[in-house]
Amino acid sequence: MTEIQNTDGFSKYGIYEISDSLSLIFPDTEIKFEKVSPKVFSYDRVNSEGKHIEKIIPVTSKTLKIEISPIRPLNHPARRTRHVFLQFDKDIFLPENSAATVFVQCPIEIGLFIITDHQKDSLDWFTCNPTNSRFGLYGSPDTGILCKYFNTQIVDSHEDSTPYVNGIMKILIKNELGMSHSLGKIIFPITDNSIYYDERQAIFDGLVAVLKKRGRTDIIGVNKEQIETTWTQSPTWEFTTTKTHMEMGLD
Repeated sequence: MTEIQNTDGFSKYGIYEISDSLSLIFPDTEIKFEKVSPKVFSYDRVNSEGKHIEKIIPVTSKTLKIEISPIRPLNHPARRTRHVFLQFDKDIFLPENSAATVFVQCPIEIGLFIITDHQKDSLDWFTCNPTNSRFGLYGSPDTGILCKYFNTQIVDSHEDSTPYVNGIMKILIKNELGMSHSLGKIIFPITDNSIYYDERQAIFDGLVAVLKKRGRTDIIGVNKEQIETTWTQSPTWEFTTTKTHMEMGLD
């Protein structure tokens, strides 16, 4: 996993109003906005491989207002799914009829949005940790769910994110089975979970995962839990889902 030791030289999340030009620097990524005519701006992003992404942005005013914020990790290397598979770095042991709360690191991407008349339009996105972005399959090859797969660390609190790389998600796990069980992963549709940010950190809405029986089968029911925070909510890069509940089998 990418480690960002010193964030002082990198740009902050937030809203910027550009009258002439603006340069932004993130790990392995440089971005520049420049006014090229009275009502046209240029956009240029360069990644660690030297690849340029260039766009022209017409505007109706003399300035360009943008927001840069963490977004859900669904675009790199390609947008194929809304589900995330988090493989914990250690198993969570739950005695029968018990509960535990854990905090885990969940990857992010970074999105750029154009702000016009209280509307925020998606301009571009990038990741500061491309090597930890891959797909995984939950279930059988024929009927399984394609997921973005991440190995993730269990941490102490909402303060333990890696800037520009991941955010923190709180998960409440309840064991309603009549036996103990160890849990090493969780799969869920992340489009239900909003992201919130301060200058360089990010947190997600949480999850409630309930280990229970359905008939003779042991399952986990997973639901979103909205958090209370004073941090700024990120704009939505993609539409949210109408399904706020998911079930997965127990190994």
